[in-house]
Amino acid sequence: MEKIHITLTAFFHRGKERIGVPVPRERRDLEALIRGLRDAAWSRTRGCWYLPLSQLHYDIIRRALAPYVHLDITVLRSYLEERKAVLAVSGVVERPKRQAGELQSRPLSEENLEAFNRFRNLLQLRGYSPSTQRTYCSEFHYLLRILGATPVAGMTRELVHSYLLLLLQEKQYSEAHLHTAINTLKFFFEQVEGREREFYDLPRPKKPMTLPAVLAKSEVQSIIQGVKNLNHRTLLMTAYSAGLRVSELVNLKIVDIDSKRMMIHIHHGKGKKDRMVALSDKLLEVLRQYFREYRPKVYLFEGENGGPYSARSAQEVLKAAKQAAGITKKGSIHLFRHSFATHLLESGTDIRYIQDLLGHYDLKTTVRYTHVAKKGPNMVRSPLDDLDLNL
Repeated sequence: MEKIHITLTAFFHRGKERIGVPVPRERRDLEALIRGLRDAAWSRTRGCWYLPLSQLHYDIIRRALAPYVHLDITVLRSYLEERKAVLAVSGVVERPKRQAGELQSRPLSEENLEAFNRFRNLLQLRGYSPSTQRTYCSEFHYLLRILGATPVAGMTRELVHSYLLLLLQEKQYSEAHLHTAINTLKFFFEQVEGREREFYDLPRPKKPMTLPAVLAKSEVQSIIQGVKNLNHRTLLMTAYSAGLRVSELVNLKIVDIDSKRMMIHIHHGKGKKDRMVALSDKLLEVLRQYFREYRPKVYLFEGENGGPYSARSAQEVLKAAKQAAGITKKGSIHLFRHSFATHLLESGTDIRYIQDLLGHYDLKTTVRYTHVAKKGPNMVRSPLDDLDLNL
């Protein structure tokens, strides 16, 4: 019988990525052959046979069908190349259903996939943090999917402006999110493509003046005292005592605690900036008790299988502690950081010292705490309190 052409596809089904093998229904011989393959199953919704997406199962398909069909793997290869490029940044082993569907429904053109790889590689060469790499690559990858076959390198200013309007009006991007998208575009056109700063004056929406949520000292005390688990209590005390970001908290190592000089060494904070913060006397007492009980090996707070405690787990610890204390103010570990800075300001600490303790590059970032601290203009007595009202 004459060989037929079968195009292998990729899709997400029942929680995993699959190789689709569409066989004409009249070829009962091939259907029987595929049915007998390892892990093969029929998808009613897709109308085709499928196997897990892996090199092993692709080899099984190829060996079984090669004598009878011409296998077209163009679609499958395109999906895998794009998936590999994205995985290299995200580090995720299995793509979520939504993202896997997007890779399949709107694959990148060969030219744009090459542009994505150059974009990703330059981010790595320039030493951008893994978090920034993931953020920028996610934004750039979304643009490339929108463009389809249109080469990104050929985008005009007018097309860029139209794209930004789409993000703002249709995708409901916040001002901060849109700033990230603009910075992503600037990096590609100016750094990767080497253009002049023709995109330097891209229209940027004005960022809203938002004030951070802050806990009262009594609320911080309630949260910490309500946590019975020594590991969790020590983690929260460390976060508050030094005003740490969650990434800094979970990446602290035992050697970073200098009990002789009473300092904590924060390595590679935001912007790869090291800094030193004071080690609280109370925290040191708890840390010694914690160390005797848990015996961490490298990281101060370690997961069940070793390595650093996950940022998500640290956030869940604070979330549970707030609920137990009846605290409804929104915020993650950063809520402790905001509270740390505000409480220092209220106690009379110079704002430039607070800037150094927080690791802020720009004093403007630190100044916002003056708007929530209980001192200065915020402590002016309201004239309503001077009225003799008989209510």
